[in-house]
Amino acid sequence: LLMSISNSNFNSSRFILTGFPGLEVHYPWLCIPFFSIYSLVFLGNCMVLHVIWTESNLHQPMFYFLAMLALTDLCMGFSTVPTVLGILLGFIQEISLDSCIAQSYFIHGLSFMESSVLLAMAFDRYIAICNPLRYSSILTNDKIMKIGVAILCRSSLLIPPVIIRLKFLNYCRPHILSHSFCLHQDLIRMACSDIRFNNVYGLALVISNLLLDAVLILISYVMILHTVLAIASWEERLKSLQTCVSHICAVLVFYIPIIGLTMVHRFGKHLPPLVHVLMGNTYILFPPMMNPIIYSIKTQQIRRRVQRLFSLKR
Repeated sequence: LLMSISNSNFNSSRFILTGFPGLEVHYPWLCIPFFSIYSLVFLGNCMVLHVIWTESNLHQPMFYFLAMLALTDLCMGFSTVPTVLGILLGFIQEISLDSCIAQSYFIHGLSFMESSVLLAMAFDRYIAICNPLRYSSILTNDKIMKIGVAILCRSSLLIPPVIIRLKFLNYCRPHILSHSFCLHQDLIRMACSDIRFNNVYGLALVISNLLLDAVLILISYVMILHTVLAIASWEERLKSLQTCVSHICAVLVFYIPIIGLTMVHRFGKHLPPLVHVLMGNTYILFPPMMNPIIYSIKTQQIRRRVQRLFSLKR
């Protein structure tokens, strides 16, 4: 059946979305965990935004960056929920090229944005620990606004050249996507046109965004560790490092799924399609779901405000 559908779409501008191969019979049951995950993503990140917005004590650089992270995670959830839940509920089986290109733009752009926000948060922790006396003078509201605009521009303006080119490629291979949503590497895999520009520019984007951010975050923590180890008091060392725990967890939650998905795409061609789909959904949903939980548990100010919020509701 899949081959007959793919042959009928061979020269069309529509692409078949891959749900969960082998689990089609269980789609009604799979809706429950995926609906729960998306609910956690939306409610968790909205709660973090609400707490930061309403609590004047949290109007500080660290929490402004956290609000940027929550907003990015919220948008990531919105960018994939139509196709993922649409497949499970039987509403969607295929997607047009234009919709696919738009979705891939938002997914990749939001990934770059999350990486940039995590880098800004690492810079915030570096200033707070290595240069605490100048913290408020360095990270003013004006500077934070400029950082936010720079993150937005970096994430949205560098991607269009490679994404727009997808519109003009000739897709002569079977139009079957590897995931429940559209990714750039999935589309160029089906193209018969010259894709050297997409490959080179795409690689340059990954190196200049994700890889560079990861290296700079690592350098910032090396410098933080160097400063912390110079503190004489063990209690003060621990107190300083505890302010970084939430951010370190967020970095790991973001980069580990990306590394896993890259490994599966690069070396896992022999693996069952279900593995590719699960890794893709982990890459998309795990960070937005976990970040509110991490910051609600590990950040004292957020935890207290959330506890107060729920006690008022009761």
